[in-house]
Amino acid sequence: MQIEKTAELNLLWGSLILEELARLGVQHVCMAPGSRSTPLTLAAAKQTKLKQHLHFDERGLAFMALGLAKASCAPVAIITTSGTAVANLYPAIVEAWLTQVPLIVLSGDRPPELLDCGANQAIVQPAIFANYAKQVNLPTPDLSIRPEALLTTLDAAIANQTQPVHINCMYREPLYPDTMSADFSDYLSTLGNWQHTSLPYTQYARTQVESAPTPDALARFVHGKGVIVVGTLAPQQRPELIVELAHKLGWPVLTDAQSQLRQHGATIGNIDQLLLLPKAKALLQQADKVLVFGGRLLSKRLINYLDEQKWKNYWQVLPLQQRLDPSHSAKQIWLNSVSSFTSLPWQRSSEANWATPLIELNERLATLFERQIDQGEFGEAQVIRAIASQTDQQLFIGNSLPVRLYDMYAPITAMASSVYTNRGASGIDGLLATACGIAAHKKQPTTLIIGDLSQLHDLNSLAIAAKQSSPLVIVILNNDGGNIFNLLPVPDEKLRSDYYRLSHGFEFGYGAAMFGIAYNQVDDIVSFNEVYRDALAHHGPSVIEVSVAQDQASNQIAKISAWIRQS
Repeated sequence: MQIEKTAELNLLWGSLILEELARLGVQHVCMAPGSRSTPLTLAAAKQTKLKQHLHFDERGLAFMALGLAKASCAPVAIITTSGTAVANLYPAIVEAWLTQVPLIVLSGDRPPELLDCGANQAIVQPAIFANYAKQVNLPTPDLSIRPEALLTTLDAAIANQTQPVHINCMYREPLYPDTMSADFSDYLSTLGNWQHTSLPYTQYARTQVESAPTPDALARFVHGKGVIVVGTLAPQQRPELIVELAHKLGWPVLTDAQSQLRQHGATIGNIDQLLLLPKAKALLQQADKVLVFGGRLLSKRLINYLDEQKWKNYWQVLPLQQRLDPSHSAKQIWLNSVSSFTSLPWQRSSEANWATPLIELNERLATLFERQIDQGEFGEAQVIRAIASQTDQQLFIGNSLPVRLYDMYAPITAMASSVYTNRGASGIDGLLATACGIAAHKKQPTTLIIGDLSQLHDLNSLAIAAKQSSPLVIVILNNDGGNIFNLLPVPDEKLRSDYYRLSHGFEFGYGAAMFGIAYNQVDDIVSFNEVYRDALAHHGPSVIEVSVAQDQASNQIAKISAWIRQS
């Protein structure tokens, strides 16, 4: 191959890769600038089937891709250059691996002869993500390697994949073609009809492993006092069908913050706080059957309840084979969808409505929260309840304190929002970028609730937020540090302040101004509700900074918990 054709062949391979990814279901491609990834970037720029997103920070870019993949339920491609640019993707790749989100990393790389010899921006990129991504290490483009071999390699790696894939692409220079005058018609002639269709070169049947109990097993399972626990489910998994099943069985539904059912009026949404109530806990201890949908529960009290009970039957329903039970309880795991499993020939339980008193206790707590939080002092729980009372939006809840406050105190609503989180590795990095990806896919009103340290971690992603055209409300709960540590048994207050809470004294007004984003700061609920309504009606991003005392949330949690325990 003549050297002047190297750039053209690089681009051809990049074009084949991007075209095949589009045929495999990819809708979005996220790109960061770089030279070694030029063949991929140029191919993506001319690819009309893919929505393009650009950002200068690879860490934020990867988290944005994570949000796009969560919202679209489809794989998302990420293009980066070589070197530490690839390493900056690592946190999002870890989160995607743990939560079964298919991200496809396309990393530009130096050719083999430029590795381990002092060449610029050259690191060992194969296996850089260890076990957190499936590896595909492509050779440098070569006319002796048939195009169909490239396509089948991609098809085998990506079809039916639910976790990240890393495709490392080695390119020799030159990288920038002057023209596309090179004739590759002979090289492409073996592809046959692929060039005239919209289907992948190799079409894999959908992997569909479904298991389900027999009617007799169902009848035996529902004989007794049971509970249904709903863990993390996506909005597209139709969790509302679980409520219909519970009504048929006559068993209560205990819901996690990430279940999409936490605010549903027909469920026991306040389970974390109900387990503080002796009467409620004693009633729930009568249960001997449990049916768990999903996993990754947030509430430690609910996790402990599942662990401590002596279950006669413990069933868990998961879409894919995973181990999602840190208590390692003996159980039957059914691999099935919510819709298929709830449509089985279930009979009414022999102990239907055994836990009816839970409904009244749940409502009593709801009344308590209205009085103690909504009508009480201004604070983080009050703001979260105000946000959660708004319907017909997408809600992304940040880690540490915000998601726990939502789990503990969210109100019951007629129609709840779609709720998203990053609770695989539960990091505080990339939360704004992920929310931006979720907002960008459907362009629906979206609210992010994020702590101040989490927002400091992701300041660069305000540049992504600034590009949003639909309402994106970034609510920053600024309690001047990591105040979730107020809830933990740190030995003394000086250690807590010096080594855990890390007060910073920063505000976010100038940061919002730097990126041209509308900004308001509030310290009372009347002002918050007013600016929040305006922000939801604003076509674009807005930042609302909520200023609260360091110990407000922890003190309020302690007071409410004490009241419940004494009831």
